[in-house]
Amino acid sequence: MMLKSAVLQSVTEKKFHRELGRFSGKQPGPLVICIGGIHGNEPAGALALENVLKKLRDASPPFRGELIALAGNVRALNSGVRYRHRDLNRMWLPERVSQIEDELPAQSATAEDAEQRELLDIIETALERHTGDAIFLDLHTTSSEGSPFAIISDTLTNRRLALELGVPIILGLEENLDGTILNYINDLGHAAIGFEAGQHRSPGSLLNHEAAVWVTLAAAGCIQPYYIHEFFDLRQHLKRSVGNVPRVMELRYRHEIREADEFVMQPGFMNFTRVTKGQLLANDRRGTVTSPENGLLFMPLYQSQGEDGFFLVREVKLFWLKVSAQLRKWKLDRLLPHLPGVHMLPDSPDSLKIDTRIAHWFVVEICHLLGFRKHTQQDDVLIVTRRRQSANS
Repeated sequence: MMLKSAVLQSVTEKKFHRELGRFSGKQPGPLVICIGGIHGNEPAGALALENVLKKLRDASPPFRGELIALAGNVRALNSGVRYRHRDLNRMWLPERVSQIEDELPAQSATAEDAEQRELLDIIETALERHTGDAIFLDLHTTSSEGSPFAIISDTLTNRRLALELGVPIILGLEENLDGTILNYINDLGHAAIGFEAGQHRSPGSLLNHEAAVWVTLAAAGCIQPYYIHEFFDLRQHLKRSVGNVPRVMELRYRHEIREADEFVMQPGFMNFTRVTKGQLLANDRRGTVTSPENGLLFMPLYQSQGEDGFFLVREVKLFWLKVSAQLRKWKLDRLLPHLPGVHMLPDSPDSLKIDTRIAHWFVVEICHLLGFRKHTQQDDVLIVTRRRQSANS
């Protein structure tokens, strides 16, 4: 159980530093930035990145481009808590980033403000000096057991990279979570994948993270897999961890919670457990919490800190991904403003305003197929936005 001991040690003894390491080759290639532990109670990603870097240095294989490995919330990681004052993965709204860049007054700064500023400095410096493609991999674990999975904003480039991982892909989560680092990076026009490896303390999560990093480096063109001795064994471990979970799913429901809710999840749920409408899922100070529809339970909360009690997802057939890819290549999004109740925002060519009183017939579903996702909604007006990268992929 050496792997288990390593994961447990990281919480109580090991001290992380912001830069876990870098590795670059003599040939030009993509910039790959990996972040582990943006939540401090999820150290497996940072540990896996250290393992990958050690193996790269020991083997010194032919390598194109550069890998930069970062610890996310160092202060929280070294304290063994999810965060010190605020969730660092909810602080990446554009206006918030601008405040950080303009230097917040010292008296109003929190531990996470300092963490965000340090991460921004490294990321922005790396992007400024790199002229080619940039790919981000954000490594996480969950409080419940279950299959590993990937979270993406639905651009074709993100899809291609996520499909290489061979794990379930969740679409639409970014519509319901504001201020994530994935959303921030995608809005800059770069590829970004969120990878959830499994339960926080599971030794399998460490192996899944390592596999995800190697597969991403190979998919990006940085390295050929046969130069890495454990590559195929790790990838097989990742595939075995998936089981019979659907390949692609979309988010249907988010149960948002606050500390005052006294939310307690019912025991025994795992990621992608099938639930039925009306089934008891949790309790809070108002009483029972039941499932609003049939679906697959996703990320049930079994930890003290967090704003999401659980999510519900449903399967999306691969056929529809192929259809949407072809529709985007044909640039049929140009026809959307001609649908009843749909108008292009004059100051934002990648955004549409939808009057939901008029636009009834699968308009939101059509927008999803063409790469648009919900941005905001107020009463009967829905704003959908396409990620910058979708326009070119």
